[in-house]
Amino acid sequence: MTFPMAQNQAYQRAAGRYGSDTTATASPARLLVMLYDRLSLDLTRAHQAQLDGDREVANDNIAHAQDIIAELLTSLDVDAWEGGHNLASLYRWLIRELIAANTRMDATRTAGCITVVEPLRQAWTEAMTMAASPTAGTPLLGASA
Repeated sequence: MTFPMAQNQAYQRAAGRYGSDTTATASPARLLVMLYDRLSLDLTRAHQAQLDGDREVANDNIAHAQDIIAELLTSLDVDAWEGGHNLASLYRWLIRELIAANTRMDATRTAGCITVVEPLRQAWTEAMTMAASPTAGTPLLGASA
């Protein structure tokens, strides 16, 4: 379906506003999962672009992935839990790998980053789902023990 230019621009503004509203009202756990989802998408797109020889698309997606990882790193409270320092080290490694993958158009390195990010994305998604479950944590009010 094609829209006249003015109508298409209005649609794009509305879609952008929806995305902003979604992130503005999301819980911290949901925001984390959204970042991981987009990180995974960026890495997948970058990998395919590298395989296709499209340096510009690969660069754009890797740069965005690096921005997400930098955000994850700066928002990480490494002292909040035992694995915090290890996760920070992993984020720094991912950034270094993506720099190398981007400068060398190395799809193998990008694929390696995907294999590291995917289990983390899945784990955070499961944790968010479990935390949102009515059976997680404290019993519901009025429920018998």
